[in-house]
Amino acid sequence: MENPEDTSPAPGTEIESLAEFDAAAAAGSLAGHRVQSVDLTDRSAALLTADTSGAVFLGCRMEPGAAEKVRADGAVVFPPVPGLPFDPYRGVLYSPDALYDGLRKSGYEATPDARAYRWFQRTRSNGDAFASMLRALHDDAVSDALAELLAGARVVGVMGGHATPRGSAPYASAARLGRTLARSGLTVATGGGPGAMEAANLGAYAAPHPDPMLDKACELLGTAPSFTPSVTDWALAAFAVRERWPDGGGSVSIPTWFYGHEPPNPFAGHIAKYFANALREDGLLARSTAGVIFLPGAAGTVQEIFDSTTPNYYQSRGEPSPMVLVGRDHWTRELPAWPLLRALAAGRPMESRIALVDTVEEAPEALARLSER
Repeated sequence: MENPEDTSPAPGTEIESLAEFDAAAAAGSLAGHRVQSVDLTDRSAALLTADTSGAVFLGCRMEPGAAEKVRADGAVVFPPVPGLPFDPYRGVLYSPDALYDGLRKSGYEATPDARAYRWFQRTRSNGDAFASMLRALHDDAVSDALAELLAGARVVGVMGGHATPRGSAPYASAARLGRTLARSGLTVATGGGPGAMEAANLGAYAAPHPDPMLDKACELLGTAPSFTPSVTDWALAAFAVRERWPDGGGSVSIPTWFYGHEPPNPFAGHIAKYFANALREDGLLARSTAGVIFLPGAAGTVQEIFDSTTPNYYQSRGEPSPMVLVGRDHWTRELPAWPLLRALAAGRPMESRIALVDTVEEAPEALARLSER
């Protein structure tokens, strides 16, 4: 029997743009809709005439009369929060331009990305329940937008160290890997930071362009090999590449302000940036439905290997997904994660879904082979 107190929205009632709002308003009713971070200051006439009973408005700007009317209809209104460097109700993922707005004029410290990190540093440990709520609202909105974007996509995660410098051979190899994966029809997803993560997103960006473009891009980026000492110079080099070769291929990155000293790379078309690192890690690995490739890295990459191992071991997400570790010496001698992974997998379904290869060039074929088993 249907619960008469159930007020959950019916599928398809989220509104995240003015175009979607106008279409719903033209039909005469906004009842039950969830309107998310849409500026409605020029839509007072529609709000005053449409049925808005049971609607929820999340961070939508409205004229006072319109806001009063929709509340009288029984709608719930969560007003925008003034002074925040981010939108806790956002309906879409970030773009590089959004996070780096103001970079050229005032440098990285003036960008929304840097300002959000400073806000996080101020509020993360002061016990302010309101700040905690705002972070939770933001991260839930990002998760929702990420799920909508990747619905039905074949996503491959590429993990690796943030310290891999631009201009190095490992960086170029990771970039070619991202390009190969993207050209095979996979959606590349990374942790969104510098180093090998940036390289994989760069490779996906380069996928529609002729092969020499990627070599030249790596050369140009090598003039700013690291985000230290200057994030501004590092980011400007990336935007210069994007401007020289526009219309790049799409990919996803999932960084976090928890590690805010590492800026997000500008080559992913869609950036799902979180405050909570645990949500970010789980979201990245859970959405890598076509498997994960682990390039040489340190503590963070080791953590990601075993964060991916646990659901594969228990099959908590269904059939185990492929895991390819790149760098035999690295993963057997320097950081011997492979022997432990192989021991855990022995005799279980995931045993046929793990592989260790010597070089980056071998990874795509290994991933394809594991996917067929």
